[in-house]
Parts: sequence; structure tokens; C-alpha cells
Amino acid sequence: SPQGDPSLDEYNKYYDGKEEEGDVVIDPSNNSVITHLLSQVRIGMDLTRIPLPTFILEKRSLLEMYAEFLAHPDIFVDIPKRPTPKERMVATVRWYLSAFHAGRRGSVAKKPYNPVLGENFKCYFDVPGMTDCGDMGSPVVKDGPCPWAKSSSSLVFIAEQVSHHPPISAFYVEHPDHNIEVNASIWTKSKFLGLSIGVHMVGDTVMKLLDHGEEYHIQFPNGYGRSILTRPWVELGGKCLITCPQTGFTAEIEFLCKPFYGGSRHLISGNISHVAQAKPFCKLSGEWNNVMFCEMEGGKKEEFVDIHALPIIKKQCLPISQQGVWESRRLWRHVTKALADNDVDVASEQKHLIEEHQRDLRREREETGEVHQQSLFHKEVDNWVFNHPLSARKGL
Repeated sequence: SPQGDPSLDEYNKYYDGKEEEGDVVIDPSNNSVITHLLSQVRIGMDLTRIPLPTFILEKRSLLEMYAEFLAHPDIFVDIPKRPTPKERMVATVRWYLSAFHAGRRGSVAKKPYNPVLGENFKCYFDVPGMTDCGDMGSPVVKDGPCPWAKSSSSLVFIAEQVSHHPPISAFYVEHPDHNIEVNASIWTKSKFLGLSIGVHMVGDTVMKLLDHGEEYHIQFPNGYGRSILTRPWVELGGKCLITCPQTGFTAEIEFLCKPFYGGSRHLISGNISHVAQAKPFCKLSGEWNNVMFCEMEGGKKEEFVDIHALPIIKKQCLPISQQGVWESRRLWRHVTKALADNDVDVASEQKHLIEEHQRDLRREREETGEVHQQSLFHKEVDNWVFNHPLSARKGL
């Protein structure tokens, strides 16, 4: 269908985000699919090229899932408002720890669609308390990644799948009124671990507070789909650093995997320190999908983040009829509708059509010697950077 075709908008309702993802239905036919899958893999094997069964998919692309890190935009835009470097690092950690739960829909582990080469996703978030504060006709917005964003007070997200082998997603975030920009490129490395699937997030994420001249280098934890033969669930694991080389502050956060026997799920521990101090000035504990606590130096243990007290702010996307053919929601709309209708056969067929089209395009490039050109990002050394960042458009 051409862009502007109103019939495409019948698919918008499947992306309203109101429902939680349901359970993975392990019926006899699904069991045979899983058994066949397990027969193809061995422990430690890279799963990048192994097609996973359709019934474990959730109804969105990985590119859209990354946008969920901004589901609490008020916490994010509060970071540069803090008056000292120390407080800005603490605010960055607060946003970081608040961000993971929004990406999970329900307690069951499901896998987002693997983005295809050239796929992109665009959205913005209204920031609570700032909805009508920004410049509605700002040229910075009109020249930006989402020209249709409401105003300069909107928090904008844009992503592109810049590589297929290896699978690398690049994304960019900006808030024009507070002069924040984030560039990230993440390579997802999936491995089979026996009764689990592990996804390692390799790459670089840099948040720039342009008014303060500060860069925050951010690492993300690994993800694990546990109990894949019964009722899969998601676990995060690994040590992650958030560092600001300009100020000397560092946060070290460990996502603790549940022991095989006993223990609790979803625990975190961590600390925030300064290079000039021997001891951390802040200790962190709790559960990343529940309540987390901080203990400041010389103080008592206090609540740091309560996930249940934070409303999730909905992404604002263009109607599918106004999206380009490579935008995630339009590209995957038939698969999403079929999954919503619990029609796994149709979902599998539509997913296969998308994948076959990708193979055809790759064969054409190989025959003609043509190289795929990314549309939104370009490579600088080992990282992918948005072509028209806020700093360049504002001359900052």
C-alpha cells in the first residue's frame, strides 16, 4: 500500500500498548517445534542465524523495545537540571534503574522481532509537566529526527537497523529544551545456554549533557530467557558501568542472576563513587522491577526508585498510513495482527515473507556489487552516530 493509504490505519489498534503479552502456549505442536529447534543447536552456539518459532514473539520490533527506556521521560529530562556533577550522576543512575521494567510486557519472556536491515522506528514522548511549555514551531524540531513532534519540549527517539550480520541497532535520543542527546549502537549476540537463551548487549551508549559539557558512557546488562521449555521468564545479569570522564564520577551496578537453588529474582546491587574518594558515597540495592534503595554516605537507607509509583508514558507515533515502508510498525503490521489474533500460521507466513524479501535484496546487492546505504546514521570508528544531532543543529 502507498504511503497515505487510510486502510493501513486499521493496524494502529494492534500497537496501542494497552494489553500485556500473554503466556506462551506450549501445546503439543509447539513442543515439536522447540524439540526441532533444540536439535539444531548446541550449548554456546550463536543463535543469530537460527530462526526461532513465531509463537514466542511479542508484537513489536526490537527497535521499538529500545524506545521503552524513555517510558519515564520526566526522570530522564531531570538529569541536566541537577546543580552539581554529583547530583547529575545520581539522577542518571535513577533514570537508568527505572528504565528496565517498562520494556517487559507481563512476566513471560517473549522475543521482539529481529529488525531487518534498513528498518527504522521513530517516536516521541510528552514529558509530564512540560507538555505545553516548548516552542510549538521550533526550527530545531522541524529540522530534527521527528519533525512532527509536538514541540521542543518533546523527548524524541529514532532508531535504525544499520547492520544485519552482525545485528547492530543504532538509536538516537534528544530533548531540545534541555540540550540532551544520546547516541547508541548495540550489537545483540544471542547464545544457547541449555535451558536458557542469553542475549549479550555489546556496544557503546553515550549521553551528552550539552549545557554542562559532560558525557556519560552507559553499559547495559545481558538478558536471559530462562526455563524455555516450560514458562519462560526474563532475567537480567552482569556488571554495568556508568562513567563520566569529565567529572570523575562512576556508578557500578550489578544485575544479580538467581542462584539455581534458593535466592530471589531480579536483584541489583551497586555503588556510586568519585575517583578522588577511596569509598563509594552511595550504595544501591533492591529489585529492578520493584523497589530499589540507596544508602548515602553517613545516612540511612532510603527509597531510590519505586517502579510501581511511576506511570509509564505512552510513545507517540505517526499513524501507520503516514509511515514509510521501512518503519517498524508498518513493516511488521501483518505479523502483529496475526499474533494479536492468535493465528500463528499466518504470523509465520508473514514473517517468512519479510525475511525472504530481505534475502532477495541481499542477493541483488551481491550480484550488482551495490553496498547498503544507511539512511539515518553513519559510522565513526566503531560506533554509529546520528547524521543530524542536536549539537550540530544548534551549533553547540
